Amino acid sequence: MIKERVKILALFCAMSFLMYVDRVNLAATGGLIKQELGMSNTELGLIFSAFAYTYCIFQIVGGWFVDRIGARKMILICGVTWVTATVLTGFVGGFVSLFLCRLLLGVGEGVALPSQARAITFWFKRSERGLVQGLTHSFSRLGNAITPPIIVLLVSFHSWRSAFWILGGFTAVWAIIWFFKFKDDPREAGVNEQELEGIPHFEKTGLGNKNAEPTPWGPLLKRMGPTMAVYFCYGWTSWLFFTWLPTFFMHGRNMDLKSSALFTTGVFLSGVVGNTAGGVISDKILKMTNNLVTARRNVIIFSFICALLLLIPVTQSDSMLVMTICISIAFFCLELTIGPIWAVPMDITPKYVGMASGLMNAGSAIAGIISPIIFGIIIDKTGNWSLPFYGSIALLIVGIVLTFFMRPDRQLIVPSKNK
Repeated sequence: MIKERVKILALFCAMSFLMYVDRVNLAATGGLIKQELGMSNTELGLIFSAFAYTYCIFQIVGGWFVDRIGARKMILICGVTWVTATVLTGFVGGFVSLFLCRLLLGVGEGVALPSQARAITFWFKRSERGLVQGLTHSFSRLGNAITPPIIVLLVSFHSWRSAFWILGGFTAVWAIIWFFKFKDDPREAGVNEQELEGIPHFEKTGLGNKNAEPTPWGPLLKRMGPTMAVYFCYGWTSWLFFTWLPTFFMHGRNMDLKSSALFTTGVFLSGVVGNTAGGVISDKILKMTNNLVTARRNVIIFSFICALLLLIPVTQSDSMLVMTICISIAFFCLELTIGPIWAVPMDITPKYVGMASGLMNAGSAIAGIISPIIFGIIIDKTGNWSLPFYGSIALLIVGIVLTFFMRPDRQLIVPSKNK
């Protein structure tokens, strides 16, 4: 990866970072918003899940569109949308307006990752994709990690509302840079043919062709189904972390805002390392074995086993130190999944990678709809802040079994129709 591709990778990393800052800023301010607006834990859970409704739908909608109009236009559209949603959140006056803002944020961010996956497919080689996906997603976890202390700083100067306005402004600056710097075809950006060896040729996709082939929904769903299910199992636990972790420390462990932000940051920093490590490991295994199943599936299985074993002490221990260490290492292990699993749609079908990535991430988005609500209901009914982690352990076991049905080594073959 030389000059131009490094610049594009930096743009992808910045996008992932800002996207998660704008996503988890609500989790970081959740305790304050709950108090000011007078909401219950169940209502706060509904607010957390609102993002995932539209996020799920627009994974598929965005994946379909990006395969037709390209990542440059699609990401610009979604960037403007999530900037608008973030800024408007600073003006909410109650449950309904906050719920609607989160729905709008889900629209914008739902389009982003399938669009990024398509862009990566035409800028990076197969042997680089695990690393690139792991690195870009590690920046999203960096966003998770530093958002709580950023929020604390911004709140101390003014209020939680101003935090949304300021963070939205930073994302707007990135969207402008993206529009002027990114090209769908790396050849238009001056990348030479030697660098592009092993990368699918952009012109062969039919992008922009009004007579482009229709999306092969049946074969695509059949091939991506197991990966969607595995990503649902991953998403169940990750969404609990993204939405409830600051509130878990603040109310479940009676910490103040600064302390909960510090502990949350520590957990999410472990995910930064886990994302990159998972991508590096997957790519190295692929180079050593030339076996996509070994490189993708086995890393995911290992990460799930380690994560579920480390979550068991979280449900049993009363020690804050033990609980925090176990949660942090569990999140590190869980995030080893990201690099290999996001490379799977690219391995299966470069031509329909936007749609395939959207379908896969929809699995996680469905988990994002359900798990935050279940967490809130359990807390309101039982007052036990550790109980919801039992569901995470069970679903990680299910995910291990489903992983054996993933076949990244078999490319999607669409039967041709005789005219």
